[in-house]
Amino acid sequence: MRPTVHDIAAAAGVSLATVDRVLNQRPGVRHVTREKVETAIRELGYIRDVAAANLAKGRTYPLVFILPASDNSFMHGLNAEIRQAILRSSAERTDIRTIEVSAFDPAALVSVLEGLARERPCGIAMVATDAPEVRAIVDRLVRAGFPIVTLVSDLTGSLRHHYAGVDNIAAGRTAARLLGRFLGARKGEIAVLAGSMLVRDHRERLEGFTSVMAEEFPGLAILPVLEGRDDPEIAHMLVADALSRNAGIVGVYSLGAGNRGLIRALKEKAVDRTLTVIAHELTVHTRAALIDHTIDAILNQDAGHEVRSAIRVLKAKADGLAVIEAQERIRLDIFLKDNLP
Repeated sequence: MRPTVHDIAAAAGVSLATVDRVLNQRPGVRHVTREKVETAIRELGYIRDVAAANLAKGRTYPLVFILPASDNSFMHGLNAEIRQAILRSSAERTDIRTIEVSAFDPAALVSVLEGLARERPCGIAMVATDAPEVRAIVDRLVRAGFPIVTLVSDLTGSLRHHYAGVDNIAAGRTAARLLGRFLGARKGEIAVLAGSMLVRDHRERLEGFTSVMAEEFPGLAILPVLEGRDDPEIAHMLVADALSRNAGIVGVYSLGAGNRGLIRALKEKAVDRTLTVIAHELTVHTRAALIDHTIDAILNQDAGHEVRSAIRVLKAKADGLAVIEAQERIRLDIFLKDNLP
């Protein structure tokens, strides 16, 4: 038989009202009394049904998602998953809104976070720009009691509570192994297209990619990274120029977004040479490019899983509950033309 609040009160020698204050972390309980109640809870093995308690109280969780404003197909997909979560709000007792900030702009992100400090939502999920000022405001908010989850791009070294995204170093290593195996004995140069080295996911993918290339494919030389800022037009210009100036390019790794511009540049050069191309994120554009052989493989993260994971973690942190790490692990998928979902 499961222990009840009556059992806790009897074991601790306190009133039911005192037990209720301790369970709900309300003031008005002396330290020694609080310790007695918490000891009784542990010894009895009492497990509180937080969901039922919140439902009874009609509690909702105001949550904020901060996303970069950019013409980026993956971010559009992430936004669409958040809109789906908003449609589930009544069932999940959430009140979700999104705020867009300029991409790769630490000052803009800091400004939004400072504003949220005054609003006090139950939790914040953010695509992080990895900069000291962003880390400082995140640490300040966490110390002030705000649950914070980084989404897609992490903020390692900060006090953020959880990261909802793939292992980006492993993703970069996987991309290198695929590209090297696809190229076989061919030698030449590899063009790398990134969004910005200001975001940790792009830096980590590059780190994993370069390490495997150096270790296992010494015949392939990596060219200086092209930073397209996840803008299709900038990406198109950079890739088209690189392909025109470097006849030795045999492969391309797109580790960020801007894939529409990449695909356009590749199609323009298709008559000149055969390239092996690995890219990230399965979108309508990269799917079509897989089908017509413009891209050879796509590494994908499930944006819907990431959004749902962020919501679960923020609600758990708001309630002081543990996070089930295995449930929140985001898988890296590899798609070829033959196994498209």
